[in-house]
Amino acid sequence: MSKAEFGARTTRNLFRVKRVYEPPTAIDRMRVLVDRLWPRGIGKEQAKIDTWIKEIAPSAGLRVWFDHRSDRWPEFRKRYAAELRANHVNVAKLNSLAAIGPVTLLYAARDEVHNHAVVLLAYMRRRVPRQQL
Repeated sequence: MSKAEFGARTTRNLFRVKRVYEPPTAIDRMRVLVDRLWPRGIGKEQAKIDTWIKEIAPSAGLRVWFDHRSDRWPEFRKRYAAELRANHVNVAKLNSLAAIGPVTLLYAARDEVHNHAVVLLAYMRRRVPRQQL
């Protein structure tokens, strides 16, 4: 797929999110699993994951506290963003992948609105170095 098919390189299209259970498509490009645990019921071959950066997922304590409860969503976003600010190495890994081309952040949660990948997407879109665009 050509660069023209993706449009101009902006932070809006360098990163996107998708459930790992959805079939891979050509637009996915680099598929990065961002969960700390391997998703249930899906094999490595079926997942078509290019790399797994489990250390960028929320800490075990934060994940257990959040428990996918929408009433905890605002506080979860704040706490996870704080963890990301301290996670320089893994944020840099994602930035280096985005320098090569679009990155699809894969997650397993059922809730497509209240999950850590949504927070990570917003965080990465705000912090992509301008020289990558």
